[in-house]
Amino acid sequence: MSNETQHEQDVKRINELARKAKAEGLTEAELEERAVLRKRYIEGFKTSVRDQLDNITIVDGDEKRK
Repeated sequence: MSNETQHEQDVKRINELARKAKAEGLTEAELEERAVLRKRYIEGFKTSVRDQLDNITIVDGDEKRK
């Protein structure tokens, strides 16, 4: 059983498809798969950034703001 996360598997597959696209091109099914994987990757990235921003505390002098 693999310890890879879904994100890691997606990135690995995106990279495989990128190499294949450069070398020989992709089939219609692979183009669709790549689009789905890219969308999922971007959504995950946005969620991660939002989560990080939501957890930032600004310290200004004696005041703390969240």
